[in-house]
This record gives sequence, C-alpha cells and structure tokens, in this order.
Amino acid sequence: MKAATIRDVAERAEVSVASVSRVLTGAGPVTPATRDKVMEAVEALQYVPHSGARSLSTSKTQTIGVILPDLYGEFFSELIRGMDLAARSLGYHLIVSSSHDDAEEASAAIRSMRGRVDGLIVLSPHLDAANLATSLAGRLPILLMNGGAGAGRPSIMVDNHGGAVQAVEHLIATGRRRIAHISGPTGNLEAETRLAGYLEAMARANLPTTVVEGAFDQASGLDAGAELARRADRPDAIFAGNDMMAVGAMLALQDAGLGVPDDVAVVGFDDVPIAGLMRPGLTTLRIHIAETGRNALERLVRLINAAGEAVADTACEVVRPELVVRPSSDPATHAQTTSGDRLRASAGSSPLEGENPQ
Repeated sequence: MKAATIRDVAERAEVSVASVSRVLTGAGPVTPATRDKVMEAVEALQYVPHSGARSLSTSKTQTIGVILPDLYGEFFSELIRGMDLAARSLGYHLIVSSSHDDAEEASAAIRSMRGRVDGLIVLSPHLDAANLATSLAGRLPILLMNGGAGAGRPSIMVDNHGGAVQAVEHLIATGRRRIAHISGPTGNLEAETRLAGYLEAMARANLPTTVVEGAFDQASGLDAGAELARRADRPDAIFAGNDMMAVGAMLALQDAGLGVPDDVAVVGFDDVPIAGLMRPGLTTLRIHIAETGRNALERLVRLINAAGEAVADTACEVVRPELVVRPSSDPATHAQTTSGDRLRASAGSSPLEGENPQ
C-alpha cells in the first residue's frame, strides 16, 4: 500500500495541512478538538512524518554532529555510548566523525556537517582546533569538550590537573617515593595539564621526577613500561596519563618479572571498563565517561532549543575526577584480592566470576 501523506491526514481529519503540521511539530496553537481529530487520523492511516519534509518546515534535522580526535579505544566508545543513549531518548540521531588530531581534518568534518545537523559537539585536545571549530560553526550551536574550554564558550572540561595531583598524592600516601609519569603526547592539552599536576605534586613533596612520553594508547604504555623496568633507578610507582597506557605499562612490568603493586604500583586516568577487569585491578581517576557524554548531549540540545534567546549558555562545566583505589596501587587491597582469588580457585571458580570490578 502507498504510504499515507500529510494531505491524507488532513483530508481524513477535515482540517488544513497547516493544522496537521502544527499538531505534529508543536509549532503553533491548535484546539484540543483539532488535535484529537488529527491524532485519530494519524493512527488510522499509520502516518509516519517524513524527516526531510519536517526538517524543511521546522529548520531542524533532529541530528547532532560529534567530532572526536579518534574513534578507537574504550574511552571514545564509552563517550559515544552515553551520547547515543541521550540522543535517542530526546529524539535525535548522531553523526560521528574523527579529526585524527588534525586541525584540517576537523575543519573538513565541520564543513561537511553544516546544514545536516542542528548542533555540534567537538572534543579536541588542541586549542587551535577548538578555536577553528568555533569560527567555522558560525551560528550553529556548538559545545566544546576539553580543548579550548572556557573563554565564554559553552564547554565541558575535566579537572585533569586536580586528578593528576590526587593520583600522585595517593601514591605518596602508600609510601612510594620514586614515582614516574607516562605522559600523553606533546601538544595535547589534556596530556600537558596532567603532566603539570604530576610535576606540581612531586615538587610539593620534594621528590625527583621521571617523565616518559607516550601516545595515550596501550602500545606506547607497553614501551614506556619496558623502558622504566630496565632502568637502574627503576621507579617504585607509575602514574600513567590514561588507563590504556597504564594497562600497557602493567603488562610490561609483568613481562619483566616485576610484581604489581609489590615492586611497582600503577595508577591510570579515566576509569575505562577494562580498568576494573585487569588483574590486579587498576587504580584510576574516574570521570564517569558515559555520563559525561550524556550530559554533553543533553546540554547541547538545550542550547539548540534556546537558540535566539537573549540569555546564552556560556558556562564551562568542570568534571571532577574521583580516585578509585584498586589493587594495582594498594598492597593491602592486593593481598585481600589475592586471598579471595585463592578461595574462589579452591572452590573451582574463575577469579573473574562474581567479582565486583569496583
């Protein structure tokens, strides 16, 4: 059967096409009687509004663009999961693109989305890319995450500096003194802020610093961990700039025959899902990744709905990381977990069965 059109609905309800449009879009006043007639006709005809036609009449596409520096890894998967759940609950769809940490690719992605989305979320670890995104977006509502946050722009940023200080202070409190840092890449705002927090906390404690640069991926953490394990002045703790580098470092330490945390304690940042599944479990700074993604999407939708209003949202929302202590940094916790694993093994169960990853 031929799909019903808006004209079919109007004829059945004995109202104008404009009245049907007002009922379906909520774009204008209608009487309760008219609304009831239109909705009865919609149900009887099983009418489904055409998204393209609706976007022409309302100037909205019900689509949101998301530009990330990368599409690979648990962090971005969790972030998109949170955004997607919120988008679906609000009647929106996502278009996701990656800038590959390149300003030119970010600008190309933004240009390709103009006219196709109602708003943009741009997560950029580089200030120039964030500035470029703002200038290219024009009148399109845009929410920045981390890169270029603040400065009178609607934005969300993680307190990377404060989180790094927490990580180092935790390691110092457990008796560690030779604490190395595996940093993210040079030029990355988050990496540089986490490095600054590490350096400040170490200086405050009057402790020597050791920094090895990574790339925010497991492979670079593996290389950095192997390098630190070989040193004559081997550290007794490692604070990695994110969880994936921490996971790589833990694997390298274990390959070198070193115990975690007995020989070297390890702390990460982000609390991606694998952090709680590692053995030993990885101590990290939790930023509630999926929830942060959901908050970003919901805030952008509010910006879209408020477009043209006199009072604009220009606040910078700060996400405060929460230290989650697991066995990779706490010998007491490690001993308790190891004892529990032995009990489960004697009962014939896997160490992962029934385990609370938190």
